[in-house]
Amino acid sequence: MRVGFLIFILAMGCSAPEKKQPMVLEEVSLGAKEMDDYPKYLSEWKLYQQPMRELEPAHDRMFPYTINAALFSDYAFKARFIKLPDGEKISYRVNEVLDFPIGTILIKNFYYPSDFQKPDDARRILETRLLIHEAEEWKAIVYRWNDEQTQAERLILGEQVPVEWKDKEDVLQRINYSIPSQPQCKSCHDLGGKLTPIGPSARQLNRDNQLINWNEEGWIDLKENIQLPKLTDYENVNEPLDLRARAWLEVNCAHCHRREGPAKNSGLYLLASQTDLYRLGVNKPPIAAGKGSGGLKYSIVPGNPDQSILVHRIESLEPGEMMPELGRKLTHREGVELIREWIEEMK
Repeated sequence: MRVGFLIFILAMGCSAPEKKQPMVLEEVSLGAKEMDDYPKYLSEWKLYQQPMRELEPAHDRMFPYTINAALFSDYAFKARFIKLPDGEKISYRVNEVLDFPIGTILIKNFYYPSDFQKPDDARRILETRLLIHEAEEWKAIVYRWNDEQTQAERLILGEQVPVEWKDKEDVLQRINYSIPSQPQCKSCHDLGGKLTPIGPSARQLNRDNQLINWNEEGWIDLKENIQLPKLTDYENVNEPLDLRARAWLEVNCAHCHRREGPAKNSGLYLLASQTDLYRLGVNKPPIAAGKGSGGLKYSIVPGNPDQSILVHRIESLEPGEMMPELGRKLTHREGVELIREWIEEMK
């Protein structure tokens, strides 16, 4: 049964036909054929060795990766992996996400250490998201981990999961963490009307010789002596303030706020490469004033973060005001402070 058909049935309040039993697969090969359904359990993909909670890859061509600047997700940690099909390589792109071969699986595990001061100790994995590159398009699949950390089951309609942790200041934090529905995945991953990966671009992956090492392993094709672009790590206080703030805006906002994104009609474009200050929001009024503006006139007022709609929206937790609209229950304190300082120093 196709996912869209099932969502339609649930939305209409009808009874769905009996679901087929999930297939137990030695290897999941996508792109060459259509599947009636994806596996019900994460273990059926056979991505990880047992015990699965250790997140140890079960394949030679599945490897971890890190990025320079991460999307804020209510302070959740993320363990990211790429699984490449046998005999295939990644093709290099300068500006956009790398060109992954059909059959690639991008894997992101969201977890919380019980104590942020000891991030390598006990942790709770909440969800695993897969992006699967099929022949015609990418598909998004979401799995919710059980409390025993032994299995993760596929979700379609999303779920709220209570979670708690001690933060870096030793303060106990509690939230109802939101695991997205499959339709919500596309709301962030929509580029030109197609579901597309967001994170693994050259400028995000260019760190600690990561791309060079992949080239040596035969996982990517890089030209000799290539000059790789690099996005700034916004948490690195030794980097210039402008580069840090622009990186934060790119990873948290520009997946929608760009010419090809879902928020293109706003005219507010927040990629770090944006050179038009008006399009970046400086002295730019919103296209349609409403609750989201907080009664303010311009997206960015140089020298005055309190009069800037941008700051109002990234601070807010109110529906209809907060940005991003999905994926957070908390305000990213450090991110807001960074953007405030950046606007304060604008002339």
